[in-house]
Amino acid sequence: MSREVIFEKLKEVFAMVNGEDGLDTMTESTKLVEELGLNSIGMLYMIIAIEENFSVRFESVGMNDFETVGGVIDYIEGQSK
Repeated sequence: MSREVIFEKLKEVFAMVNGEDGLDTMTESTKLVEELGLNSIGMLYMIIAIEENFSVRFESVGMNDFETVGGVIDYIEGQSK
């Protein structure tokens, strides 16, 4: 799966969990907490949704280990190989 496909699918996951706020300007450098407004509950929902949508597991890391959208994409890419 390409980075572009992962990014677009991740936008859909963020919309399900956190609503549409900030998605129109979201890039790989967008900060999860500061710019998308994810709190700890939102992060937990994101982990569950990402695991289900991308068939990856956050076994030794959590969403708090990621600062940006690009960091999440990097992790998904690494797990998909």
